[in-house]
Amino acid sequence: MSAQIIDGKALALRLREGIAQEVDILEAKTGLKPGLAAVLVGEDPASAVYVRNKKIACEKAGLYPQEHLLPASTTQEALLNLIHQLNEDPKIHGILIQLPLPAHIESRAILQAVSPEKDADGFHPVNVGRLVEGDPVFVPCTPKGVIHMIDSTGVEIAGKRAVVIGRSNIVGKPVAMLLLHRHATVTICHSRTKDLPAVVREADIVIAAIGKPLFVTPDMIKDGAVVIDVGINRLENGKLVGDVDFERVKERASWITPVPGGVGPMTIAMLLQNTLESAKRFAKQ
Repeated sequence: MSAQIIDGKALALRLREGIAQEVDILEAKTGLKPGLAAVLVGEDPASAVYVRNKKIACEKAGLYPQEHLLPASTTQEALLNLIHQLNEDPKIHGILIQLPLPAHIESRAILQAVSPEKDADGFHPVNVGRLVEGDPVFVPCTPKGVIHMIDSTGVEIAGKRAVVIGRSNIVGKPVAMLLLHRHATVTICHSRTKDLPAVVREADIVIAAIGKPLFVTPDMIKDGAVVIDVGINRLENGKLVGDVDFERVKERASWITPVPGGVGPMTIAMLLQNTLESAKRFAKQ
């Protein structure tokens, strides 16, 4: 039996509709419209598309979007000055720094300069620490979307064996922590993992976030597993594929996400949700 598809586009649309309603209520009660500032340095085509899509999603959900498109020659000092201005801007409740940054700019210094109270991506060390403690303020958007997608299936996370393939600070580590907080038994696999296929085969839930096209094959998947594909890779023929061999793995999984149309739309929806939650906190202050 072929797996059921977790439709990220449909889930994200419902989330954005709910966010739009909450934005209207917040603005009517407080006069405050949630504001998201997106900062892009350089002319990376993929990054430019992501920023544009986020702006469109903001406008549709009733948020106030600010775009800061800076040339690749922008100095680290100039970028830090902009971030400090955004930290102080009362119209802005979420700040997004589009990665990767040019090589001459130290990413860590930039991400740490963003106020933890406006860190809509959840990358600041303060927010990372709170996530580890189980008391998060901002949960990183992609991991947050992954958990929402699993919940949408009705599959109970507690007690399950979960395997995360990839240990990045953006996806692998935080999604493992979220699964752990939901009482899953979690294993993180990476390039040094011995007999990785055997480890993955033990999983009831598989999160693939390794950045290698079609890496996860059917022989690595337990019958009935939930498979979430975070990867997005472009083949030489131009086709977009994930880290999972979708067409073959769907014959073994119970639920699976497609690429495109899976995790990607959820990431943007969660960015809007984080910005809304931030605006609510500012309204209470």
